[in-house]
Amino acid sequence: MKIFLAFVKKEFYHILRDRRTLIILMGMPVALVLLFGYVVTNEFKDASVVVLDNAHDDLSGMLRQQLEASGHLKVKADLRSYEEIAPFFQNGEAKMAIVIPPNFGSDFNARSNPQIQLIADGSEPNYALTLVNYASQIIQQFQQNQAATVQLPYRVRVETSMVYNPQLRSAYTFVPGVIALILLIISAMMTSLTIAREKELGTMDLLLVSPLPPLLIIVGKVVPYAVLSFLSAVMVLVLGYFVFKVPIVGSLALLLAVCMLYLIVSLALGVLISTKAESQQAAMMFSLFSLMMPTMLLSGFIFPISSMPTVLQVISKIIPATYFIEVLKGVMLKGLGVGFIWKPLAVLCGMVVLLLGLALANFKIQKK
Repeated sequence: MKIFLAFVKKEFYHILRDRRTLIILMGMPVALVLLFGYVVTNEFKDASVVVLDNAHDDLSGMLRQQLEASGHLKVKADLRSYEEIAPFFQNGEAKMAIVIPPNFGSDFNARSNPQIQLIADGSEPNYALTLVNYASQIIQQFQQNQAATVQLPYRVRVETSMVYNPQLRSAYTFVPGVIALILLIISAMMTSLTIAREKELGTMDLLLVSPLPPLLIIVGKVVPYAVLSFLSAVMVLVLGYFVFKVPIVGSLALLLAVCMLYLIVSLALGVLISTKAESQQAAMMFSLFSLMMPTMLLSGFIFPISSMPTVLQVISKIIPATYFIEVLKGVMLKGLGVGFIWKPLAVLCGMVVLLLGLALANFKIQKK
């Protein structure tokens, strides 16, 4: 037993000396609890909505104030016609439109049961449903407050409508997210592992002393994974379209071009990781915790970004999948063209230049 305890003591010393192992054992549980605690939530604040007030009377103004005073909704703009709703949904500037009917105040007091319409962006079905429920509760509370002062047996009816996803199918959300994950796993993770394996086995030294320039070495290593990743993305699109009935409203050529752009970003990430990692284990751990988990939790794949704390929303801006999923949903579900999605596309192009530049520079340094 004395020898056994000495052996256990030696293992404790070994773990305490290894900073990477210590961080994983002690820091990862804390990070996961904090991350899931803030991300996994159905609550939200300041969700962007637009209001189409066709009444312009005192009661409709009071309703608008109560909607915004709740803290859950933030009125982005006051509209003048139905035609102005679609651009806000297409640009992602609003998730719901609240339409107040004409003569809302007079109909309300005359017991005519006025009807308020809630139009939500169904491309994120869970978020849209939660948003509609919150708005309905606020309208119901407004009605109860008015009944307490006026004592009239009136009732406000709420009509809901989901655009882009009328049946609120979850497949409309997970198919774009799965494409982002597949491209990331095969491209970034597998690329980083294969180059790290060359370094671990010592065969990378043969490549570095060969007459091939660093750029050709990188391209030669990633081309097979690029082809396999792209075929996998196409397969998911086909399955989503024929099996889960996920529509492709926009241009198919634009959709495939966006997939290829994100594929290049993922490959550049994988190459950059491989130039820093000295072993396959290090490359795997870094890819898992710096790419896989943020992509699943902070990109809008599962949980809406707008419901996250400000710090996590800022972090989500540096995750490529955030822009890729936004573009996929815009093209597939909303039929958007380049004119509406050029901003996230520009960010992805900038990431390609930055990541490839860093990877190539680091590769050259190693070659020297």
